[in-house]
Amino acid sequence: MAKHRIALIEGDGIGHEVILAARRVLDAAGFDAEYVDAQAGYEYFLEHGTSVPDATYEAVENTDATLFGAATSPTDKPAGFKGAIRHLRQKYGLYANVRPTKTRPVPGAFENVDLVLVRENTQGLYVEQERRYGDTAIADTVITKDASQRIGRYAANLALQRRKKLTVVHKANVLPVTQGLFLNTIMDDVAGIQGLNVGTMIVDNAAMQLVRNPQQFDVLVMTNMFGDILSDLAAGLVGGLGIAASGNIGDKFGIFESVHGSAPDIAGQGVANPTATVLAAVLMLQHLGETELAAKIDNAVNTLLTEGPRTRDLGGTAGTEEFTKALIGYM
Repeated sequence: MAKHRIALIEGDGIGHEVILAARRVLDAAGFDAEYVDAQAGYEYFLEHGTSVPDATYEAVENTDATLFGAATSPTDKPAGFKGAIRHLRQKYGLYANVRPTKTRPVPGAFENVDLVLVRENTQGLYVEQERRYGDTAIADTVITKDASQRIGRYAANLALQRRKKLTVVHKANVLPVTQGLFLNTIMDDVAGIQGLNVGTMIVDNAAMQLVRNPQQFDVLVMTNMFGDILSDLAAGLVGGLGIAASGNIGDKFGIFESVHGSAPDIAGQGVANPTATVLAAVLMLQHLGETELAAKIDNAVNTLLTEGPRTRDLGGTAGTEEFTKALIGYM
């Protein structure tokens, strides 16, 4: 009997290719798992009128963790469409979006970067409460004390396991009610934690500091949209979205995903870089307590990125199949 049950959601576009590659890597590493294939995303919506079917809810709820490939989020959303990954985050209370950013041996990467962005994942502007009155459009932002306290404590506990430094990123100087509630709730709650160095930084300064001196940071915590933007900026410091992974973590469930989109322009061509999804699988293994297997795959990724072959987005010529076979060979 398998030790773990894992839901696999390919999603859209290159998600079909990178999830298959990640599963092969997990198998080759010796991960003892039973996989449950599930569907979600824009492609599924176009065929069936919903982005997440009931069978996928059942798969997520009856497995130990979920690995998600990629999702399309069209600018012109059809009536009734909900982005699959955002919907799953909301439904299962996956309040912590955790995005490690670590220097990898790829061209152009900043040296000695090792930080984690923790993004509140269920509130802010991404509650998608918008309305329009003629030529005026309004979007609500939702910040609650409970959710702010919860994400602050998660980030503080993570920082205590690392270098014990936490930066609360905010815009309370302009938005004192919403951002002020987020900032003050976290500061009041974590200020007394022994051994934790806590500071604050306005979000625009944080963006500049990430580019100028990312080595100063350990764990950063912020609201939803700020986290979405700054995590992509941080990924650019170490090689781009092709090697950026994240975990969506709640009290009961965890969904792990590549940060990149569905890349429809290259879907089906066999050239997608599966590294981000493989590293999402590494985060999943860490979440499940499989730390040795996680380290085994992570080390193999570093070896491959050093020795090659690399995919096109990393300056090489390898396709998905060549890259995956090479990665398996380094384990």
